[in-house]
Amino acid sequence: MRARWKLLRYRLEEWIVRAIADVIPRLPHSVAYQLAVGVGALAARLDWHGWEIALTNLEAAFGDRFSPAQRERIARESYQQFAATMVNLFWSPRLNRENFSELLEFEGLELLQDSLGAGNPRIFACLHYGDFELLSLASGWLEIESFLVTQEFKNPRLDPIFNHLRTRSGHQIVPRDGAIMRLYRVLQRGGSLAILIDFALQLHQPSVAIDCFGLKTSATFAHAWLANRTGAHIIPVHSEPLAGGRSRVIFHPEIEIPQGATNQKVAQLCWDRFESIVRQEPSPWMWMYKYWRYEPADATRPYPSYARLNPRFGDLIAQRSRRSHEMTRP
Repeated sequence: MRARWKLLRYRLEEWIVRAIADVIPRLPHSVAYQLAVGVGALAARLDWHGWEIALTNLEAAFGDRFSPAQRERIARESYQQFAATMVNLFWSPRLNRENFSELLEFEGLELLQDSLGAGNPRIFACLHYGDFELLSLASGWLEIESFLVTQEFKNPRLDPIFNHLRTRSGHQIVPRDGAIMRLYRVLQRGGSLAILIDFALQLHQPSVAIDCFGLKTSATFAHAWLANRTGAHIIPVHSEPLAGGRSRVIFHPEIEIPQGATNQKVAQLCWDRFESIVRQEPSPWMWMYKYWRYEPADATRPYPSYARLNPRFGDLIAQRSRRSHEMTRP
């Protein structure tokens, strides 16, 4: 009975998502954007679990910098930004190589384009900030076609819908199983790829401990491992929201990787490039995500309420300390 209900629910979700994908592109963009703002505000009221995660994240990250009312405003705007990101993805069939600049402007693009070319592999480090979906599509229309690793949905019927939307500008989706070696071969051929670096991994997944808002978290080091093995350049890029659902895509100077840097060091350098952006304007980040899954036993600051003690996380932090000590040993 449970399996039958699950199948029925998956089919219903697929029908709803396909209906949304059919309706949204028929709307003027201004109407679609206002719809996203309203849906985001409603989701902030109805999604009690995500709302509590967002508030505890903001309190842990910023302490008393923001009042409770300000934290609620930031959390609500975060929901609205995420809703706008999804609506723009569904609206994107109206966009193409000729007109996508109506919703986007760029910063740092000239320097980047001068360095692109065959045999010059690039890893674009991104985060869940602003309209990260439109950022990805835009890079494809700029002829920076990349390979993407995406998070599969619990409902596998949704994956083909979103993958179709995400690959419209020329990108290719890489399945998560065996992804690291597939991406390695892409870079070896001089290709480009994009990796979201702000996922907090579970401890059974390959991860390193980095500092994020002064708190320890378990982060991916896939981009660091790939750069170290292939010599690829890591280019941070993020999307800055503008009025009316438009965005500014900002390409940053490449990460300067010190000789002999560990994967943890490279992962930390990448995050450090983004943290100041989130600190300055926190609303566009996806605060309803569990960025700090684990709390160290010797924590000197409060962690989010969902964070759990785990001895293996202490081992991960200690491993970082040992490697740092080895790097500085005369």
